[in-house]
Amino acid sequence: MPQQRSEETRARILDAAVRRFAIAGYDAASVDDICAEAGVSKGAFYHHYPTKQAIFLALMQGWLTMIDMGMDAARKDTVPETLVHMTNLLPGVFAAAEDRLPMFLEFWLQASRDETIWKAVIAPYRHYQEHFARLVEDGIAEGSLKPTDSHVAAQVIVSLAVGLVLQGVLDPHGADWEKTARESMHILMNGLAK
Repeated sequence: MPQQRSEETRARILDAAVRRFAIAGYDAASVDDICAEAGVSKGAFYHHYPTKQAIFLALMQGWLTMIDMGMDAARKDTVPETLVHMTNLLPGVFAAAEDRLPMFLEFWLQASRDETIWKAVIAPYRHYQEHFARLVEDGIAEGSLKPTDSHVAAQVIVSLAVGLVLQGVLDPHGADWEKTARESMHILMNGLAK
C-alpha cells in the first residue's frame, strides 16, 4: 500500500509539472507551483525528485520510452517497410510533444549554456542515431538498401523526424503530417533502395 501511494504521488507530481511547464515555461515554473498543482508538500516533491531539472529529465525519459516501445513494435519484414511503418508513430508523438514543446525548447536553449543539461539533451539524439544506423546496416545486409554511410543516413532520418515533429506541433493544421512523414520516408527510401 505505501508503494502504491508513493507511485500515485510521483504520478501527480509529473502531471502537475507538465501542466506548470506548459503554462509558465520551464524557467518560470517553480517547485512551489508544481507542489501546489499536485497537492503535495515540498518534502514529497524532493523525496521523488532532487531538483526541478530531475523532473524534466523524468518527463523527457517517459516520452522517449514511449517512442522506443513504438519503434520496437514497428519492426517489419524489411528495413524499408520498418522505416515507413514507423511514421505511424507520429500522431502519438505529436500528441505527447504538443504540451511539452515550449518546455523542450527552453530546455534546449539552456543546454547551449549548461554542459550537464546538454549531456542529458544530446543523449537521446545519439541513441536514435545509433538505432537508425544499425537499422540501415541491417537493410544493407539484407540487400534492401544500397551500401551507404549508415551514420549519415541515420542523421538524415533523425533530422527528418525532429523536423516533422517541430512542424507538426507548431503548425498542426499546416499539412497532413502523418501523410507527409510517410511520403518523406518513401522519398528517402527510394534514394537508399538497392
